[in-house]
Amino acid sequence: MREAIRLSKEGMESGHGGPFGAVVVKEGEIIASGFNRVLSSNDPTAHAEVTAIREACKRLKHFQLDDCILYTSCEPCPMCLGAIYWARPKAVYYANTRKDAAEIGFDDDFIYRELELPFEERALPLLPLLRKEALAVFEIWKNNEGKTLY
Repeated sequence: MREAIRLSKEGMESGHGGPFGAVVVKEGEIIASGFNRVLSSNDPTAHAEVTAIREACKRLKHFQLDDCILYTSCEPCPMCLGAIYWARPKAVYYANTRKDAAEIGFDDDFIYRELELPFEERALPLLPLLRKEALAVFEIWKNNEGKTLY
């Protein structure tokens, strides 16, 4: 956790993004690390957790973090939490809370509240389009015996 906190400071002080850092550990060894790179990459998805997950998966040559632990300097935002669930580490530890983050201007509570609303009540319109055509592709996937499930 101290390395995740150190990275949060390093990334912030170097102008890459906000004060967030993360490390992925497997068998007691840090195999990947990351800090927030939103500003330096102009990528809103370049959060510390996502950056660390991408690096760890590349290093492991696998799309899941089997038997890994993620340490992050702050409670994950909804996007990072989704990425973490998809990566499937065995545990996540965090230091600062989302309330701590909100108090310094990183308020993800709006997104948490939006997710609880029906689509028609959300601030961002989310509208279905061409479902029948898209379902045809899903049917191909469903019948593909050689697919890799994840």
